[in-house]
Amino acid sequence: MKTTGIFFGSSTGTTENIAHIVADKLGIATSDVHNVANASPADAARYNVLLLGSSTWGSGDLQDDWYDFLQALQKTDLSGKLVGLFGCGDSASFGDTFCDALGTIYQELQPTGCRFIGSMPTDGYSFDDSTAVVEGKFVGCPLDEMNEDDQTEARLNAWIAQLKADGLGD
Repeated sequence: MKTTGIFFGSSTGTTENIAHIVADKLGIATSDVHNVANASPADAARYNVLLLGSSTWGSGDLQDDWYDFLQALQKTDLSGKLVGLFGCGDSASFGDTFCDALGTIYQELQPTGCRFIGSMPTDGYSFDDSTAVVEGKFVGCPLDEMNEDDQTEARLNAWIAQLKADGLGD
């Protein structure tokens, strides 16, 4: 498997927990799971694959720690790197901005030369709108730990299968 680093931003611990679940499922060492509050683009440069996780706050905002890290990462040449996105949102209270943080990271990293992997169908999700939906699919794996936590396991398993089909396991 390609060297994989997981980078997350988490205010309440939910996205951090998901990052560690993903690491366990993929056999990624804890030392390769990074909080963006303490990470730099140099940390990301060590990996062939970046799995990036953020929760969505307010009306579609990134988790606070992502702003500086994303700005620095945007200036990095990510050519040849595979990038998979995951995140948490609240589809009931914020159904019109569900997991918009994924859409923000996706849009901001477009010019860096990376290739996004792990897009997911919108089937089975209850939401009104999301910038994380591009060409009819989510750009990554959206999760709703507040209202649909009973679906997290299946959604993560489907996303990991898609990551592998898109080149993670090569």
